[in-house]
Amino acid sequence: MSATKVTLRKRELPSGKITLYLDYYPPIRNPRTMEMSRREYLGIYLAKNPKTPADRTINAEKMRQAEAIRAQRELSLINEQFGFIDKTKQKMDFLAYFKDQLPYQDQKWQRVYDHFNIYVKGNCTFADITVDLCNGFRTYLLNAKQLKFEGRTLSQNSAAGYWSTFRGLLAVAFKEKYILENINEHLDKIETKDTRREFLTAEEVQALYNTPCREPVLKAASLFSCLTGLRFSDILALKWENLETYPDGGHCIRLRTEKTDAEVINPISQEAYDLCGEKSTGLVFKGFKKTMLQHILPKWLQAAGITKHITFHCFRHTFATLLVSSGSEIYTVSKMLTHKNVSTTQIYADLIDEKKRQAADIIKLNINK
Repeated sequence: MSATKVTLRKRELPSGKITLYLDYYPPIRNPRTMEMSRREYLGIYLAKNPKTPADRTINAEKMRQAEAIRAQRELSLINEQFGFIDKTKQKMDFLAYFKDQLPYQDQKWQRVYDHFNIYVKGNCTFADITVDLCNGFRTYLLNAKQLKFEGRTLSQNSAAGYWSTFRGLLAVAFKEKYILENINEHLDKIETKDTRREFLTAEEVQALYNTPCREPVLKAASLFSCLTGLRFSDILALKWENLETYPDGGHCIRLRTEKTDAEVINPISQEAYDLCGEKSTGLVFKGFKKTMLQHILPKWLQAAGITKHITFHCFRHTFATLLVSSGSEIYTVSKMLTHKNVSTTQIYADLIDEKKRQAADIIKLNINK
């Protein structure tokens, strides 16, 4: 097997700057995409025609940095091809590697990163990632305070979710050969506890509709969640361009969810569409803010005679529970809740699924009565 040659090359951009990249020959497999690739852009740019000594010095320094990276990549490939331990990876910053994963993951990864950063006090290389260090982080999570509310301890289910995410990161790092040992084989998971998912009955939803709210937009958004199962983050960001009308009548939502990054195409009832108000542009629920959930929502619920501990997310549970209790198939409900295991192909196929269209009209508020 011939060793891969790594060459430093330049390419001029439309902006006039010169970008530096590495050219691998033969190509190597990108560990994240598992596709063969020849190019790795370094994010280092040169001035095309440096006019001053300072500019020329900066260009020369950037070239030295790029050449150092090229040499390191080539040595790393040689070490792996001949079975040697690549010590350069062991010295790399694990926190920086963790941070690089965040743009491709959901918000939970950011919170896990923040907790791990606190745990290691802002300093951790790949060589530091041992079974003892990881078990220490497990213990930390079981006793950690919430980042937003320092007076509250993380729930066990949150700790379990964060720990699972961290172990997922370890699996990726091992696959990409940054970690020499599959540490997950020596780590125990954190067990979750069964929690009560609170929801409203159909009568309580009707009571909410009949009860005035100090912030009409909060009332509309809450009832919209009860009728569609949409999460708070997606309702907050919902735009009129996300609402479409079927050729044969009726309406649907088309968007990419914030939590799962899944594309959603779900029919909604006429009552849900009416809650959006007069058709406009931009955000559907203009003025809707997270701060309304802290004080205004509890008072509105109390005024409606609802004594349960209801959060905004409970409206999503309400949607699911009412559909199931009304006889809707679990598979149909799962699709409408945009669960992560539903593929994009299945979502598109369900555009004409009559059962989903019927399910969307099950929950009634009698708005027009």
